[in-house]
Amino acid sequence: MFLTQEIIRKKRDGHPLSAEEIRFFINGVRDNSVSEGQIAALAMTIFFHDMNMDERVALTLAMRDSGTVLDWKGLDLHGPLVDKHSTGGVGDVTSLMLGPMVAACGGYVPMISGRGLGHTGGTLDKLESIPGLDIFPTDDRFRQIIRDVGVAIIGQTSSLAPADKRFYATRDITATVDSIPLITASILAKKLAEGLDALVMDVKVGSGAFMPTYEQSEQLAQAIVGVANQAGCRTSALLTDMSQVLASSAGNALEVREAVRFLTGEQRNPRLFEVTMALCEDMLLAGGLANSAADARTRLQGVLDNGRAAEVFGRMVAAQRGPADFVEHYDRYLQAATLSKPVFAEQDGFVNAMDARGLGMAVVALGGGRRQASDTIDHSVGLSDMVSLGEYVDTQRPLAVIHANTEADWQQAAQAIRDAITISGQPSAPCPLIYRRLSAADTQ
Repeated sequence: MFLTQEIIRKKRDGHPLSAEEIRFFINGVRDNSVSEGQIAALAMTIFFHDMNMDERVALTLAMRDSGTVLDWKGLDLHGPLVDKHSTGGVGDVTSLMLGPMVAACGGYVPMISGRGLGHTGGTLDKLESIPGLDIFPTDDRFRQIIRDVGVAIIGQTSSLAPADKRFYATRDITATVDSIPLITASILAKKLAEGLDALVMDVKVGSGAFMPTYEQSEQLAQAIVGVANQAGCRTSALLTDMSQVLASSAGNALEVREAVRFLTGEQRNPRLFEVTMALCEDMLLAGGLANSAADARTRLQGVLDNGRAAEVFGRMVAAQRGPADFVEHYDRYLQAATLSKPVFAEQDGFVNAMDARGLGMAVVALGGGRRQASDTIDHSVGLSDMVSLGEYVDTQRPLAVIHANTEADWQQAAQAIRDAITISGQPSAPCPLIYRRLSAADTQ
């Protein structure tokens, strides 16, 4: 039997905690026998003293085991269970294409996603642009969709990693969110509860990233890859660029529209295409669905070209209670803002830099995100036809098209966009789309 305050004292004094102590504490978080003050105290001691690898793994597994761990036995699945998780960005709509693409190649993708956080868009908010779509199916229904369609994208249910939900709520109000061991455990507890065979992490780098520097993004990627592999889930990570909006659009219904157009081949932003393909390649390789990166890319291109990936997306939407003809008639179903017009730069020149976080906050200010948890989302608003770094802008090429519901909102967004984009006489050197790939070997 342990005493909660003695566990806090031990960590406060700089000593590592045992797996048993960590599990006792996390079970107390789940059962409400540990108070909010005690959660805050332990979170702060971890923030200052860090955790070694054994502690990080123990914390992640205790969080995972605080609720249901999905078991896919008995479904007679004929492929691996694989997923990806992104640390979040602006115009990061990869999940909506990636899940169906991997499922079309023989994988099973039980993706549990989140809502928008700060300037970053949330996959669940995007999906709720689709009328009727159910993001909280029962566990049985979730399993049935995975078996029949190969992919489902849903929200975190109360039975999955419940201790993490309470722990995170306290971290959020005690300035302890940005602690690498706590971030790692929070992300992985939910992902490992999916019962995965393999996971690919997309860790963002740049002005729109969650972590403010490349070094911190790299540290987070190393921590997640190291902990996940030691916890028994084959995991790799890509460090990808978020120094500009990833897709051509940012905003919920606008990004869903772009995802459908990507899958059908109507429109494929080159940056979005490369990042999505790279993540899918890693998922196929980790799941044993391809023999090499080239083989994976050939398979993925094949399911885009023959329409199979778009078909799987349509089947997923229908299985989650959305319209059966959504892919064919997406414009009929997606909300459109009342006012859509371009914003131009105040001078001609090359786009030299972009504050992607500022652009994300412009979408939030339009109503496309939340300032607080109780806010409702306006799915119709956002930005489309986004300019790219290095592109030349003038009276013909706008910075973006703003989709707003009032002239005042449009004017505010226009100023925010001009403030977020730097124009100069010379194009800047392009950023890499993918900075680095990390595997288990890189964390030894």
